[in-house]
Amino acid sequence: MDRMAAFKGVDYLLIDSCFSEQELLVRQTARQFVEDRVLPVVRDCWREGKFPFHLVGEMGKLGFFGANLEGFGCAGMTNVEYGLIMQELERADSGLRSFVSVQGALVMFPILTYGSEEQKQRWLGKLQCGDKLGCFGLTEPDFGSNPAGMRTRARQEGGQWVINGEKTWITNGSVADVALVWARTDDGIRGFLIEQGTKGFTASEIHGKLSMRASVTSSLSFSECRVPASAMLPGAKGLKGPLSCLTQARFGIGWGVIGAAMECYETARQYSILRKQFDDRPIASHQLVQEKLAHMITEITKAQLLALHCGRLKDQGKLEPAHVSMLKRNNVAISVECARLSRDLLGANGIMDEYPIMRHLCNLETVKTYEGTDHIHALVIGERATGVAAYR
Repeated sequence: MDRMAAFKGVDYLLIDSCFSEQELLVRQTARQFVEDRVLPVVRDCWREGKFPFHLVGEMGKLGFFGANLEGFGCAGMTNVEYGLIMQELERADSGLRSFVSVQGALVMFPILTYGSEEQKQRWLGKLQCGDKLGCFGLTEPDFGSNPAGMRTRARQEGGQWVINGEKTWITNGSVADVALVWARTDDGIRGFLIEQGTKGFTASEIHGKLSMRASVTSSLSFSECRVPASAMLPGAKGLKGPLSCLTQARFGIGWGVIGAAMECYETARQYSILRKQFDDRPIASHQLVQEKLAHMITEITKAQLLALHCGRLKDQGKLEPAHVSMLKRNNVAISVECARLSRDLLGANGIMDEYPIMRHLCNLETVKTYEGTDHIHALVIGERATGVAAYR
């Protein structure tokens, strides 16, 4: 077979006409970075189970970390521009988008929103340029979808907080310079900035993953871990704090997975044109193949429109958490479906890592689960539609 052409974008419904010149420039910058710097190495990273840390500084210089935040060196982009960056990064690999999403939405955003001036000055500039890495510790071994049941506790002793508990499935946990950890206190759930190397704090990498292999995933453990009073985020109290961070990250996921779907669709589309079968005709000439491609491009287009509208609403200050639930739930689901249909169109070749499809499919199964499962987001949407909560 001939070598497949370079990616030129997926735009069936002329959605590019809805973007400004600046938005298109941001997307092109991220796309070129992915083409030049990420795609040449990402397959080997996934094979070897490692993250391309040599790219962190470059992403910092390009303004990817905290791109839609203001101050402390952040790019101050619109939320649509930020979404387009997430889309292009996840077209390469979900692990790359997850890294940037955690750094910006789950660490920088809460420090900027809930942190003290001292915490902002100490961490945000270094996180923005990639000199320091962060992680977000909310999920526990026994509590994922129900964060209110968390068992990690923090108690006050003199001028210190003493933390005990465990967190798991933490992106970048074992490589982060600072962990934003949520714990139950006598005054409600609070967030703490805990530096790597603090006595009583240990992090260990989770191995054996068949998904998100180009990403560092860890468990965190706290045993009589003592931190100063200044480590607590003063502006966050209760579950509203961590959930607001997750809303920021889920917004990026809703955009990012479109990139994975695009890459799978475009790979399958080009393959179907090049692949000859039955009297030396391209398999694209068969009705069943065209039906699958038609279904994929329709779902991708709908996902693009949903993401764009949510981005515009967010820039207007009108986007609600329940809106983000629909964005995340729908777009992840169609991306998983596109990956599966694309694998089917490539036949046996679909399972080979010469093509990106199986890697995306494996990654997307994780993306469907983390930061709110498909089922939990369905219940969020259901509560918004009926006014009745059905979580228990």
